[in-house]
Parts: sequence; C-alpha cells; structure tokens
Amino acid sequence: MRLQSKLAFALSAVALAATTASAVTLKVANQGDALSLDPHSLNESLQLSVVGNVYEPLVTRGRDYKLAPSLATDWKQTSPTVWRFNLRQGVLFHDGAPFTADDVIFSYERAKGDGSDMKTYVGQIKEIKKINDHAIDIVLNAPFPILPEAFTQWHIMSKKWCEANQAVKPVDRRKGIENAASFRASGTGPFRVRERQPGVRTTFSRNGAYWGKIDGNVDEVIFTPIGNDSTRVAALLSGEVDVMEPVPVQDVERLKGNAKFKVLQGPELRVIFLGMDQKRDELQFSNVKGKNPFKDKRVRQAFFQAIDIDGIQKTVMRGAATPVALMIPPQVKGFAPDLAKRLPFDTAAAKKLLTEAGYPAGFEVKLNCPNDRYVNDAAICQAVAANLAKIGVKINLEAETKGTYFPKILRRDTSFYMLGWTSSTVDAHNVLYSIMASPGEGGQGQFNLGAYSNAKVDELTGKIASETDDKKRTEMIHEAMKIHQDEVGHIPLHQQALNWGAKKNIELVQWPDNGMAWKFVKVNK
Repeated sequence: MRLQSKLAFALSAVALAATTASAVTLKVANQGDALSLDPHSLNESLQLSVVGNVYEPLVTRGRDYKLAPSLATDWKQTSPTVWRFNLRQGVLFHDGAPFTADDVIFSYERAKGDGSDMKTYVGQIKEIKKINDHAIDIVLNAPFPILPEAFTQWHIMSKKWCEANQAVKPVDRRKGIENAASFRASGTGPFRVRERQPGVRTTFSRNGAYWGKIDGNVDEVIFTPIGNDSTRVAALLSGEVDVMEPVPVQDVERLKGNAKFKVLQGPELRVIFLGMDQKRDELQFSNVKGKNPFKDKRVRQAFFQAIDIDGIQKTVMRGAATPVALMIPPQVKGFAPDLAKRLPFDTAAAKKLLTEAGYPAGFEVKLNCPNDRYVNDAAICQAVAANLAKIGVKINLEAETKGTYFPKILRRDTSFYMLGWTSSTVDAHNVLYSIMASPGEGGQGQFNLGAYSNAKVDELTGKIASETDDKKRTEMIHEAMKIHQDEVGHIPLHQQALNWGAKKNIELVQWPDNGMAWKFVKVNK
C-alpha cells in the first residue's frame, strides 16, 4: 500500500515536472457550480459532468456516446438475474490506494443509502458478490437487460478514503449535511481536485498516474461559475475563459459571427417540465384552504392548455428549444411518435376546465424555479406565470439558485415546480422509473416530487425493466406514456438545445447529456 502510494506520487511529480514549462490550462465557465464533489449527493447534470472527470463508473461513454469499458473491462449475463463484471487491474485512486471489488461493493451500499441521490441507478440490484479482488457478480431482483446503461452515472469511491475521512455516508442535500466528500476527492479519473472554493472556483490537475489514455492535452482545468449571462459572454470574448456554457440564446448569432469563436450546438436529451403536488390534501403556499386543486385532472389540463409553448419557444428561447408532448425526446428509446402532439394552447378551454373543477376565479400557488440551471430558466417560469394569470391563477414565483432550490424540492417542500430530466440511459425506462412511477423502494419515483401515482404505470414500469422482446417492450412503454399523458401527470414543456461557446482553437466533444469530458479536450496553439 505504501509502495503504491509512493509510486502514484512519484508518477504525478514526474508528469508535473515534464509539463510545467508547457502546461496547458483550460478555463471553463458555467452559469452554475457543482454543489458538491460527492458523486452520490446530487443527480444533476452539471454536477455529474464535473465530478465525472474525477470519479469513474464501471461503464462509461466514449466520444460517440456509446457504451465503453471504464473500471470494468467487460461484463456479461451469466443468468437472467446475474451479471459478471471483470474489474480493471492496476488502477489507483488519487491517494495511491488500489481499486478493488471492495470499493465497488462499498460504493453500491453508499449509493443506495440514506442521503444518496443516485438510488435510481442501483435500485435494481439485490446484492453484489465478490468473486475476487477484480471480479464481481451483480445479482438483480429481476432481469434488467439495460443494466450497463444504468451504471454510466454511478461513480465508484474509495472505501479506504471515505472511512479515513468520515465520508462513509453521502452528503445529504435535503438536510444540508456536508462532509469531507463535499470539498475533497480521491477518485480514479483523469483529473484530480487541487483546490476547491465553492461558488467561486475549483481547480483540477491532470492525473499523471491515470490508468487510461487521455486523448486531449489539457494539464489543468479552472472551473468558474459565472451566473450573469452578459458577464459570462464577456469573459469568453475577453479571453478570461476558453469555454463557457450555456451561451445565452440572444448571443448565439453574435458569437457565430465572430471569427475567433465557435458555438457548439445540438439537441439535448433533456426535457423541461412542470410538476404538481398530487398527494397532499391541501396545497402548500396557496390561498385554497382544505383543498388540493392539482388532484383534479381538469386543473392539471387547464394549466397545460393555458401555457403558450410556441410563444415561449419564439420569444423566450428564440428557437433554441423544441416543444414536446412527452417526458422524453425523440432520441430516447421508446419514444412514441403517435403521442407527440401536444394538447392545444387554448385559454378559453383552460378557463372552462377550471370552472368545471370548481375554481372559476382561479387560485393562488407558488412556483419553485431555479435561476442558474437551464437556459433561460427563470424567464420560462415568468412566461408560465404570465400565461396562467390569464386564466385567473396567481403565481407567486420563487426563482432561486440551485443551491437552495434543490434541497427544497428534493424534500418535496413544493406544490408546483419546474424541473428538467435527462434520460442518461437513453431509454424510456429511466424517466418512467425515476419520474413517473410512484415513489417506492430502490429509488423508484425518487424524483417524482409531486407523487403522481397510477398502479398500471407502476406495473408496466416493472415489466418494461425486465422485458427482452423489443416489440413487447416498446408497446408497454407506449401504454405507460399514454396513461401518464392522458392524466396530465406532469406538464412537459420543451426539449432543450445545447449551446456551448469556445475559442476557435479548442476541440471539444459535446455529449447529448450536456456532459463535458476534459480528457477529450485539445487546446491547439
């Protein structure tokens, strides 16, 4: 152990000495910050993108976003409910400790435990059996053919490091509990955390003892959150940063017209939607006492039909979004083209529905919204509030940084909220299990924050997980989506578009989940 630690340190020192004279620094800016360095603390795209450069999963994604080996070299099913994963040998954590099966088992227990935001990725697992230091059998509760896809966002931590640093349990964003894993890290990834200043700047350095190939030439990454859109654009134009995202929709053409910069664009796997509390007998933060209007489908449909999504697309998003009728975009497996038509925008019909439901004068409710996570997130919520005002609904908009927004909504301390979801498995089961199924064991419905519940959707979600016949599986996905759509379980708004800005000499790989792998970045002279 000591020899390995010394070896890792020596390799890093040699790499640092060799690159100091010509070290390549990449300066990245984002509208928000990773709220923690704990890879199990928050299932949020930016956080996963940042920590994914420090920690690694068993199965990752390559340049083309297809599955690729990472800490597991290969995997296969040995029975319908058992998968054998062979683990990579010779891998060291950043502190020099060797990576073994014990770390995988520890990370499974940690990810499924209290405070973890990553339960949905390991919820199908019954147990993990250690075969030897570099082989494990993953035993499932039921067949789950897309298991490798589910593992791409489940990162492996060092058992030894967590125990030594009192970080055995995840940072709990719901309770505001922090530990050493919030600010420090020991992963196996291509970059190490050198300095962490939450909300200000985090600096990463290339891991000289990395087991794999680093295709890019970046030695250091300085990640800086810049919340103000104009300031973020100005930082790119002035050379203060090399890469920034998201590019405000109003500045896309401006950057495209500048020969020194480029804009990387593409459809994101994310759908922005509105969720409504459908469980409590009385809404929080509402003037309607003793009732919960959202339990009535007519109210939910009225809200849907009162929202001018085409107007939001044109004026708020400036075309950088595609209105959707489902909770998944067309690129996700299981998408149902026959369900892709939205209910019509119709203020008069919405008013009629509210009247039929017993709310002719509307009512008042709070809308929780982030202001530093999505493209124009606060502006979208403002537009929704203006639309709903036309049917008599008074929206008390609470737009706030995700540092306070996430703990609140994840505690279900909300009646009406905006959220976005990326199906990281590129499969409809991900959103069915996480967002549309009733909250239950193993992370089921963990992000179904309004507690929408339909027994048939739950039954279908379970069957979809284990069905291997693509035709039958697709039919079941469509049936579940249709039920949810008919009941207006959530209100899907649009599929977001990716807009990254970069200097012309920067080569980047833009993943459709908005992930940025620094090991692929090349800075040309």
